[in-house]
Amino acid sequence: STILGDPNAPITLVEFGDYQCHFCNVYYQNTEHEIFENYVKTGKINVIFKDYTIIGPDSIRAAHAAHCASEQGKFWQYHNTLYDNWGGENNGWAGQENILKFAEQTELNMDEFIECNLDKRYEQKISESNSDAQALGITGTPAFFIISDNSQQVQAIQGAQPYEAFAKIFDSMLEN
Repeated sequence: STILGDPNAPITLVEFGDYQCHFCNVYYQNTEHEIFENYVKTGKINVIFKDYTIIGPDSIRAAHAAHCASEQGKFWQYHNTLYDNWGGENNGWAGQENILKFAEQTELNMDEFIECNLDKRYEQKISESNSDAQALGITGTPAFFIISDNSQQVQAIQGAQPYEAFAKIFDSMLEN
């Protein structure tokens, strides 16, 4: 998966999410930006987003589109555009028409983006990510694993917890 932040940061935050998920959007809107400002930009943590497309076909479509955007170095921009335009579950906001509109907003090369989506070249990667989530016993999204390279600790967080819940764990791991 595409890493946000310093790949050598001492802590990795792994998020399993679904772009249609209400609570994933709540996390994105209320918590993710503050984590980015205080921990990612300062080199203390990096973030990996993994797909857990459990809500419906548009979840897979959105995930696939984000991977296609990553081919052009714009995974995180597309990821943010999806959440900035979040419109609910299984109501079409992540349908083909909007997926293309979001690609234009992200200033992607449209020919490459369309070809990537038609090829479905990330279908297997999304399926494997879903299998990883199931093997880890994840039953809903968002779900997080905070992994400390220094202390070999792994902490799980389920749901759209507030910024303070993440900060407490990050700070504790950084102290060790």
